[in-house]
Amino acid sequence: MPRTMRVHLFALASAIAALLVVALPAFATPDPLTTARDASVAFNDQASAQAAGYSLFTDKDGIACIDQPGQGAMGIHYVNGALVQGGTIDPARPQAVVYEVEGRSLRLVALEYVVLKAGWDATHGGPPTLFGEQFMTTPDGNRFGLPAFYSLHAWIWKHNPSGLFNMWNPTVSCSLFHPAGAGDPMDQEMSAHTIVPTDS
Repeated sequence: MPRTMRVHLFALASAIAALLVVALPAFATPDPLTTARDASVAFNDQASAQAAGYSLFTDKDGIACIDQPGQGAMGIHYVNGALVQGGTIDPARPQAVVYEVEGRSLRLVALEYVVLKAGWDATHGGPPTLFGEQFMTTPDGNRFGLPAFYSLHAWIWKHNPSGLFNMWNPTVSCSLFHPAGAGDPMDQEMSAHTIVPTDS
């Protein structure tokens, strides 16, 4: 092969290699946390979450804001029952979106992924994982009145000093929450299926 042709072929190969270096990241698998954040941007507006099928979730005693003295709180959960029953783990489709009160409105702070344990265990050899984290197990007889389930919180929208995937966030408090009631000044702004802050 003539020397000139070899030079041209080498130059062409180098150019192709350079293009691949630039192009390959565009085809890389998206970061799951980025996917989750991008997919939940709209839920910063609580009304958008409700329109997407998420509704206020309370425990057996009707408590909407879930906390743990000494560890912090989760906040207020809006749950999509169809996604829970679906039993699929998808970073872009959290089973619950979690809020705290900020001023006179609700602020999105976390996402929660949930699957019922019996359904998952029927087709899998262990608890689900997402973002490189294993889900925690909540057994039967829990405060929510639910059958045993697996869950994972992801504090994508608010920093959690205890860790991105810790259940409790010490910077979240339930002291400002109460169920919306008749005559409350915010009842005209928020539906009866939400909570509103107290005046204290």
